[in-house]
Amino acid sequence: MDIHQLKCFLAVADTLHFGRAAQSLDMLPASLGRQIRILEERMETRLFLRTTRSVSLTEAGAAVLEDIRALVAQADRLEARMREIRRAETPVLRVGAIDSAAAGLVPQLLQLLRAEQPALEVQIIEQKTIHLLPKLLSGSLDLAFCRPPDVRDPRISFRTLFFESAVVALPSEHPLAARGELSIADLADAPLIVPDRRSRPHSHDLTIKLFLDAGLTARVAQVAEEKHTIVNLVASGAGLAIVPRWTARIAVPGVGFVPLAIPEGTTRSKLILAAAWTRGTRDPQRDAVLETLERHLAIIEAGA
Repeated sequence: MDIHQLKCFLAVADTLHFGRAAQSLDMLPASLGRQIRILEERMETRLFLRTTRSVSLTEAGAAVLEDIRALVAQADRLEARMREIRRAETPVLRVGAIDSAAAGLVPQLLQLLRAEQPALEVQIIEQKTIHLLPKLLSGSLDLAFCRPPDVRDPRISFRTLFFESAVVALPSEHPLAARGELSIADLADAPLIVPDRRSRPHSHDLTIKLFLDAGLTARVAQVAEEKHTIVNLVASGAGLAIVPRWTARIAVPGVGFVPLAIPEGTTRSKLILAAAWTRGTRDPQRDAVLETLERHLAIIEAGA
């Protein structure tokens, strides 16, 4: 049985209000309602009576309330115990990072940690957000630097660090390569290389939405998954690409990077870089890293 769904049930049972329960779990009410429906279908019984004015437990919901509360508490204790065991077996801090953070944020952070916390050993795992978040929940990662998803798992805490700036990757001999800054209008007729949305929804949606906001349609010439592949495709002349600024640290001969002007608005949310960790867990090493990052964040952000 899905513990997350059981926690959703408890939140609604304790508040008898879907809006307040969703807020306590950092979820959208519609998402919470969907989880409750799935749980009811799985248990083959109604757990709540819902009207436009009130929410109440059914007889079945009231009958299983304390059993579910005990089951969730036991699951939490088990998760905490397993985390302690893993911590004893692997004293290093395991940090996950998306590729742009691995190229830009992480090297600066490690340099700071070597100066301020030389005894701390850090293991870096570079993966996409969709792979990092499950690793946090399983306990195989202690901290991750990622793009927060549109629908956030209430079991994970997210701390927004800053918005990364965007650049256009283009062949060094391209007519636009000598410009000091580009706008979306400058790219209106250019063939584009975009990330695969299934694995990189934020990066994919950034390009598409920038063009939509400008009243244009992106001319997608090629879809690729990895940033290294995208930059190499740019070098081959397959098209241009909009990427986070730290991607410019991927040195590929024949490729230049020009800053992209992004209007203020919701599109910038696609470039959020956040720190993420499992909610309700204690980890002195992780907290020490976050404190170091916080003190130096302004300097790091200036280079993003």
